[in-house]
Amino acid sequence: MTILVTGSAGHLGEAIMRLLRGGGRQAVGLDIAPSSHTDFVGSIADRSFVREAMRGVDAVIHAATLHKPHVATHGRQEFVDTNVTGALNLLEEAVEAKVSSFVFTSTTSVFGDALIPPPGEPAAWITEEVAPQPKNIYGITKLSAENLGRLFARKYDLPVTVLRTSRFFPEEDDRRAVREAFADENVKANEFLFRRVDIEDAAMAHLNALDRRSEGFDLFIISATTPFTIDDLAALRTDPFAVLRRKLPDLYAEYDRRGWKMFPEIDRVYVNARARRELGWRPIYDHGLLLSRLKSGEPVLGPMAQAVGAKGYHEEVFSEGPYPVD
Repeated sequence: MTILVTGSAGHLGEAIMRLLRGGGRQAVGLDIAPSSHTDFVGSIADRSFVREAMRGVDAVIHAATLHKPHVATHGRQEFVDTNVTGALNLLEEAVEAKVSSFVFTSTTSVFGDALIPPPGEPAAWITEEVAPQPKNIYGITKLSAENLGRLFARKYDLPVTVLRTSRFFPEEDDRRAVREAFADENVKANEFLFRRVDIEDAAMAHLNALDRRSEGFDLFIISATTPFTIDDLAALRTDPFAVLRRKLPDLYAEYDRRGWKMFPEIDRVYVNARARRELGWRPIYDHGLLLSRLKSGEPVLGPMAQAVGAKGYHEEVFSEGPYPVD
């Protein structure tokens, strides 16, 4: 089986290529930027280029995208061209090539305003049943691409699996207040409890989706397994550190030893139960592994994240943060 991976020069695309080729599987990479993991250099908005790359391909993992960090630096039409037209080109050529599986990397950003409950309300418990409310062009175009996948699954019997991934990038937080108040390792450790996924776990979820013999359309949230439950949501909104102290005393003690702290509030918790149950996905990186790494003096981010490294999202360097915020 030959697998086409789009976005192969990006964080997740590279991680997927490393796992596929490391496992002896035939994979070809496609990206607008050249890299050691990229075989076809060009834009997915170019239908003829996509057709060429699709020759001899049996399955597709579509991770290429314009991201949230591009919202302030790229026009809306560029988002439509890449995230919508690009997805359409890939889907149409996948049908022509009679591929057996199409896996699409989406984002928890499609939930948008659903992630932030009104003041005084508990944190949001985010499952696949929560209705998306995208709030920027990134979320809108990713949701549009998801719906294209749903259409092609229904009309052409193309097996399409959408994975809404949470944060996996190693770059520093885009919010100045967070960067100034927390060490970067502290930020990422906090996020693993409710809104982050290890990049190798995320890549493995794509391989699980690829190998799953499914029909039609399906959708899953891909995030680290949270230690929190629905019963914790009210307290998470007002005093997350107290919840950590009560539920994970050993991790709390390690935080205390390091002088770390939780965010003042947690407004959402991503739930991966359906992906674990139905994809057979077994994410390794959870609060237990986080504690083990902290105690042994290892970095918060895992080996794959370190191997892939921080790539940035722009050629220029910005003085106010990793990228401009719209």
